[in-house]
Amino acid sequence: MKKLGFLLMLVVLLWALPGIGQASAASNSIFLDGQELEQPEGAQAGLVNGSVMVPIRVISEGLGYEVGWEKQNGTVSIKQGDRSLQLFIDNEKAIVDGSDITLSSPPLLKEDTTLVPLRFVGEQMGLQVSWDNETKSAHLYSTSSGSDSGVVNSGASTPPVNEGEAVPGEDQPVEQPETNGASGSESTTANNPSSNLATISGFSFSDNRLMILTDRTVEPNVFKMSDPDRVVIDVPNAKFSDGFKDILPLDETNRGQFTVEGYPEVSQIRYSLFSNDPSTIRLVIDLNESREFVVSKENDLTIVELTLEPVVHYIPTRPDGKSLVVIDAGHGGTDPGAPSVSGGSEKDVNLAIALRVNELLQHEPDIITVLTRSDDTYPTLDERVMMANDLLADIFISIHANSGSATASGTETLYTRDASILLADTVHKYVLEATGLTDRKVKNQNLKVTRETMMPAILLETGFLSNPHDDAVLKDPVVQERIAAGIVAGIKEYLGLQ
Repeated sequence: MKKLGFLLMLVVLLWALPGIGQASAASNSIFLDGQELEQPEGAQAGLVNGSVMVPIRVISEGLGYEVGWEKQNGTVSIKQGDRSLQLFIDNEKAIVDGSDITLSSPPLLKEDTTLVPLRFVGEQMGLQVSWDNETKSAHLYSTSSGSDSGVVNSGASTPPVNEGEAVPGEDQPVEQPETNGASGSESTTANNPSSNLATISGFSFSDNRLMILTDRTVEPNVFKMSDPDRVVIDVPNAKFSDGFKDILPLDETNRGQFTVEGYPEVSQIRYSLFSNDPSTIRLVIDLNESREFVVSKENDLTIVELTLEPVVHYIPTRPDGKSLVVIDAGHGGTDPGAPSVSGGSEKDVNLAIALRVNELLQHEPDIITVLTRSDDTYPTLDERVMMANDLLADIFISIHANSGSATASGTETLYTRDASILLADTVHKYVLEATGLTDRKVKNQNLKVTRETMMPAILLETGFLSNPHDDAVLKDPVVQERIAAGIVAGIKEYLGLQ
């Protein structure tokens, strides 16, 4: 997943200015790389139920996307390179590369012009957006350099903001951090005039990462605390931007919070002006279970990523030269995965292929295998990752099937880290040949099991159970045998055993 996509999830919130209502073209201008985009009369960009909507003509002509419109069924198709989006008039569901996504607002028609949510299109197409609160104008910038490819298929929406009672920030003076080598450096800079302070424009949390957007590079002090578990980020010589209250709640004491949904490790994010000397902004990630963290920076974006607890690695006894492969059948137990159009669920298809891969690899004298599950049980994502890491596996392969529209079809292979690209390319070509379905390519995506595993790791999407043809193919025992054999062939080639 692109890190710039995370940045976008921060700044697009700046559009959602409460209490303004439908904005006019004069109050909501759109600039692309410094050039103002022309908007059609009568259907200009503006706020609709708290979301900024833009005319499809602006997307098509100003941003150079390939856009299609099917009036009969109210479908908008947007394409750029290998990426494909489908949106439906008055429907909050959209399809990104065959996967369902929920929009903040559905597309709508106004005076024969289709308006679509800028937030969604921007996030999925990798644009960088900033907001000028004085001129009420948006500035979009291309981000073609220095970024990975791939469409975000999860966590596309910014975590919801809690409009209720604000939870105070930590009340005590700056507390001493627990020992952690991953933290940033502590700043002891003297108090600066307000004009010299770094400005914090917003926060966002996605994929177990807290992202902090500032107008310049900052040196935060990050540390863990317990009872209760939390990660504390102090940003010295910093202040909230003038328009911060338009983005996230901030009370008269300069404190606020937002809740986090979809990430069981985290309950909420709190933030406050913690100190005036020096002016320090404190953020607190309230945890439901203990986590380590890693701090990284990308220009003016500070990223605090939560990671698994350190584990004492058990090195399995294995003869010299043998490779250990972890085979992960996706979903299972209480998590059925995608439904099949012909009945049943994804978890059963995944397990059938994984068991056959394991059987075939048993005949390879230079390979040892471990299954994350061998029956209808559900290991958590953390447990799958920890199993592979704890065993010091050489390869991690997660087997899945996809879901989307009835027409979405094809086989794709997903990876997160560059170290996994060769494995992804090698296995993909064999699995694609085995399924005989459309080639949806090898793609970069930010997935937990491919991000937090420490060895080359990939996730296979063998086909679409929502497509009757793909569904029939994937449930055919003959095809399942071919897919398993293809995975084995890819593993052997990658390990140099062919």
